[in-house]
Amino acid sequence: MDTQILQKLKTNIQKVIIGNEGTLTMVLTALTAGGHVLLEDVPGTGKTVMAKALARSVSAEFGRVQFTPDLLPSDVTGLNYFDAKSGEFVFSKGPVFCNILLADEINRATPKTQSSLLECMAEHQVTVDGVTRPLEDPFLVIATQNPLETLGTFPLPEAQMDRFLMQLSMEELSHQKETELVQRFIREEPLQELAPVCEKEALAALQRQCREVSVHPLLMDYLVAVVQATRKHERIENGVSPRGTLAYLRASQAYAMVQGREYVVPEDMKAVAVPVLAHRISLRSGMAESRAAKQAVQEVLDQVPVPTEDWTRNSL
Repeated sequence: MDTQILQKLKTNIQKVIIGNEGTLTMVLTALTAGGHVLLEDVPGTGKTVMAKALARSVSAEFGRVQFTPDLLPSDVTGLNYFDAKSGEFVFSKGPVFCNILLADEINRATPKTQSSLLECMAEHQVTVDGVTRPLEDPFLVIATQNPLETLGTFPLPEAQMDRFLMQLSMEELSHQKETELVQRFIREEPLQELAPVCEKEALAALQRQCREVSVHPLLMDYLVAVVQATRKHERIENGVSPRGTLAYLRASQAYAMVQGREYVVPEDMKAVAVPVLAHRISLRSGMAESRAAKQAVQEVLDQVPVPTEDWTRNSL
């Protein structure tokens, strides 16, 4: 498998993004898996810059939607309008008809508008007035949102959250990294000068290769055991769904590819567990959601025994 393109993407994005090694690795993992990413953090931490840097690094069609309370579903998907000249209804495509979509501040829109992304994220298609139109592969949504405590935000529905492969946060910069950020941006705007290093066809091929990464049968059992343990945990009301199980598998395969391997090891599954599973569970009442959910998933990982084997052999 040719994973050099992943290193090229990482190097290119790091021309703009300072620090955030872990977050960037997970974003590339989601990109390889063909999954969508939700970046949640307070304003000004670099969420939108991360998404733009990724989009500029791939030679593909980029779309952006700035979510606001008055945004309509048709502003996202497109709509049919009557063309007086031709005397017919004509479909005007919305920004969702692209390869990489930045859904900026997604939780500032109403739930009705948020749900307009459900079909395109899950099925890579858009249905308007009974007509279904496919989206071009690859298709990736990178959404940013402010914490729910922020004024003027609406929580994303559970069905919407389940469509995201990962929920991530930006990392806090050290004094040294923040000084480096100031020095890099003092006279220049690196984002404006960023050039593509990957064609969309190469990205689509990379996503197909991800499915070929081998997973040992024992690790498949371990993955299912972790998911089922979330359904039995005393503090978890609703555990991870079967869709989440498949997302966990695909993310593990993609993370192995990002690490330069053609097979999955237990460390891959542990690394992606919290970003993939925490936003898919709901806790019993009276508990703060985000941090407590991550802690609950970590407790599950600590409880489920990790199998030992030579993972390079006997893989399917």
